[in-house]
Amino acid sequence: MCGIAGILDGEASARPLIEAMTHRGPDGVTVEETDGRSLAHARLSVIDLEGGWQPLHAAGGVVVGNGEIYNYLELADDFGLQDALSTGSDFEPLLHLYAREGPAAFHRLRGMYAFCLVGPDGRTWLVRDPFGIKPLYVMELETGLAFASEAGAFVKAGLAPPAITTEGAREMLAFSYTLGEETALHGPRRVAPGAIIEVVDGRLVPHEIRPALPPPRTRPAASGEVALLKRLDVVLEDSVRVHQRADVPYGLFLSGGIDSATIATLMSRLNSRPVTAFTCGFDAPGARDERGEAEQVARALNLDWRETTFTEEDFWTLLPQVANALDDPTADYAILPTFKLAKAARGTLTVVLTGEGGDELFGGYGRYRRALRPAWLGGRPAEPRGVHPELLQRWRDQARAPAGLTRLQQAQYADIATWLPNDLLTKLDRCLMAHGLEGRTPFLDPVVAEFAFALPDRFKVRGRHGKWLLRKWLEAACPAASPWARKQGFTVPVEAWIAPRAPAIAERIGQVIPLGVAIGAQEARHVFMDENDSRRWPLLFLAVWSLIHVDGATPQEALEAVVGTN
Repeated sequence: MCGIAGILDGEASARPLIEAMTHRGPDGVTVEETDGRSLAHARLSVIDLEGGWQPLHAAGGVVVGNGEIYNYLELADDFGLQDALSTGSDFEPLLHLYAREGPAAFHRLRGMYAFCLVGPDGRTWLVRDPFGIKPLYVMELETGLAFASEAGAFVKAGLAPPAITTEGAREMLAFSYTLGEETALHGPRRVAPGAIIEVVDGRLVPHEIRPALPPPRTRPAASGEVALLKRLDVVLEDSVRVHQRADVPYGLFLSGGIDSATIATLMSRLNSRPVTAFTCGFDAPGARDERGEAEQVARALNLDWRETTFTEEDFWTLLPQVANALDDPTADYAILPTFKLAKAARGTLTVVLTGEGGDELFGGYGRYRRALRPAWLGGRPAEPRGVHPELLQRWRDQARAPAGLTRLQQAQYADIATWLPNDLLTKLDRCLMAHGLEGRTPFLDPVVAEFAFALPDRFKVRGRHGKWLLRKWLEAACPAASPWARKQGFTVPVEAWIAPRAPAIAERIGQVIPLGVAIGAQEARHVFMDENDSRRWPLLFLAVWSLIHVDGATPQEALEAVVGTN
């Protein structure tokens, strides 16, 4: 995992962009200037520690990339590239394949990636993986086009104004993240997950969007419970195996849930040494502390288990730091413990495997079960509730599924198109990259996705249990995970921590929130006077975020402006 930046068909340098993202590449920064092109790379060394520096030149082309191409060894073998390779970089086989096949080579990649490739044919491409695991932002300039791994880099480099968009602020309060290609900042835009875009004379020419999911009505090759369980084991083990490819220490984040226990079980199977696992717990009333369940799994699998505790003091200390790291904001509660976990793990690990995507692909959320019920039993579409009609329509436009999917698959598709890339994966990227840590997501693998999404509904949701097939597999593979126990849900007691300071925040919030953009000053004050208003947390986060990224305050100054001093 790294940071990339560039100016294409222009005269400016990418150096200011990459210098705004040195946290993404603590091992060094490289900037390459040629006529009309500036490419930059901030490196976190993971594969080929000596030879994997970028921009990487091979086969007459050049690439700067962020992420990992997991099947680089298979590509080299399948296409007889070994003698042509001069490095062990996972991106070098791509350059050789492009020289042979052109943009068709992009369809052969298995991994998480965002890259800019200039081929020997002189064509320039921007490409992002189908799930949007790795971020990529673009901005058209008066002369040329700029790209970067973080939206905030454009502001820090002076290419974009420090201004929040009306739509971004409203979406943040409604959904806790922003939709589509627009960000909360004026200027930079997201490259869509799966996009293959050519850059011609400094302008974007979209070619295609590669889907993350199989076509409608796809059915798994296996059928029947026994055959599906065997196939699931093969698919998951293979994904975890390639996600472990690294020349640096790796481990995982372990909660008390099904997804991380599944990954832990497979990592334990594939490694002869004890696998290092980190768990975050909470020492607060009303919090769901999963350390007990995680410890049971760790003992059963002989993991090298480390734990850390997230406290009320951590909340107020880390809130401004997290807001600073999340230039593309999301007010997901999990940003807080994820940030602390990354901070704890970085001294031991460089790569961590995580469970993002398990719920979305295998059918884990309660809203999926509700989507399957008939209306007279309380069934309803799996879409946001209590949202302004204009915002809801914007969400529906983004989440619209293709014809031919079941109702459950439609709900899964909506999550994978909206909050997975713009909330969960943004959280994972920024919280880990703030500490120079690479996160990998074995569930979000094309082979796993093709198998899981195509499963008949009865193998995803059965009775009160989601992720039915995954639970059945884990029941045999790691009984200590208690896969049939009722899932409690992930909770962070932010409301309890905000409550004592709510009166002080109510006095200040109207002065610091972007008035007229998302919410009026009087309404903002009332939010913190009403202990039942669910907007307290996203509004607090948005206020601190805007002071940092729009007004230029330091993280501590932003917190004190909103909350006051103790």
